[in-house]
Amino acid sequence: MSQRRPLSLQARSTVAAGLALAAFLGVTGFALDKAYYDATVAAMRDRLQGYVYAYLAGSDVLRGTKLLPPETLPDPEFNRPGSGLYAVVVGDSESLRWESPSALGRELAFDTRLPVGETRFEGPVDNAVGRVFVFSQGVSWEVDERKPVALTVHVAQSDQPFLRQIDAYRRTLVRWLGALAIVLLLLQIALLRWGLSPLRRMVRDVDNVMNGDADRLPGQYPAEIEPLTGSLNELIDFGREQLDRYRNTMSDLAHSLKTPLAVLRSEIDSDSGYQNLRRSVSAQSQRMHDIVSYQLSRATASRHQVFSTPLAIENAAEGIVASLEKVYAAKRVLCEFELDPDARFFGAQGDLMELLGNLLENAFKWTDRRVLLTAHVIKTPRMRRSGLELRVEDDGPGIPPEKVEHLLQRGVRGDERVQGHGIGLAIVQDIVKGYRGTLSVQRSEALGGALFVVRFEAVS
Repeated sequence: MSQRRPLSLQARSTVAAGLALAAFLGVTGFALDKAYYDATVAAMRDRLQGYVYAYLAGSDVLRGTKLLPPETLPDPEFNRPGSGLYAVVVGDSESLRWESPSALGRELAFDTRLPVGETRFEGPVDNAVGRVFVFSQGVSWEVDERKPVALTVHVAQSDQPFLRQIDAYRRTLVRWLGALAIVLLLLQIALLRWGLSPLRRMVRDVDNVMNGDADRLPGQYPAEIEPLTGSLNELIDFGREQLDRYRNTMSDLAHSLKTPLAVLRSEIDSDSGYQNLRRSVSAQSQRMHDIVSYQLSRATASRHQVFSTPLAIENAAEGIVASLEKVYAAKRVLCEFELDPDARFFGAQGDLMELLGNLLENAFKWTDRRVLLTAHVIKTPRMRRSGLELRVEDDGPGIPPEKVEHLLQRGVRGDERVQGHGIGLAIVQDIVKGYRGTLSVQRSEALGGALFVVRFEAVS
């Protein structure tokens, strides 16, 4: 069963933005609907209370026994039967009960009597005429010198106009919020396409590199992906360099072996005798062994890894020095360390061993008594990876400045009487070059001999 392909970054961002937008607009719509509903109910209460005040202002109580309604009602709807707007006044006696013309023929359950000064707003409540909002107020009516008359004025309105108003508002709100959601989603998609365009451009550039249309990732990229593109360019360069290195190594090996093989063939074809042939075969086989060793060292000298675990210097150095002290036991070499605890080599373990091994072996070979290994951290602000400086110095004869470049060439030895192939320092130089570092040879001020300084700069 094939594994489901994960969503693209744009699809993920669009879904996440859509969900967040839906949640935001949903909460916003709920809040606006609640606010409008509460405001409409409050307006309904104020309107009904205004009708109560209008009735109180225009009504009168005749001799405390009969209620005279106002000649002009506050709203024409009070005169139209079944209009949905009703007024009822109830008192202590049946003669003090009055209903607006709109309430004629309808059994309105407005018999509640409120204490003087108390108001009550309810709704919507069920009634014989349907669901209505009701505002009620208890008042005390002064009648000449008689005892005050207690009245309760009820004004009610059907909830149908209220519901139509709410429904109209909600439809408008949904339309506008829906349109806003579509516009914002389209804008979000456009912004995402614009924001992700550098990644799409990087994919096209990688395809161009894979197809051979470009050598590296060209152009400028945003700061967030520059480390990635820089590492990719470094990886591309490293792969190209490695391919060239392997090609050159094989070519050089084949070319180097042609001469000793030709000598052997000529010796076989000649009548020089068994002893001469034996000596020639021995010499040429040794030469071929040296050539193969040289080329293998060259092929494996630089295994630069772009994404590497940082390696501590001290452990590698201690193992190498322990071995060298056995080899050069007769010299009684004193090797000292001055290592920063935070010093790290970002690369392959084999490269670190080759680097330290060849430098220290060279120092042990030429020193009189003392060797000093120093490691410092190169710290640069705003760099994601610190650099490293390695210093190996001895108290030997040193290297004259005019011979430094010559001695760093492959196969060149400082003294032909000293055993070796003359490729150690060249391997060091290849490793340093593979890691974009620098190698310099100076005279040691502390010990007086040679000083080899290897620097790997901090990486952004």
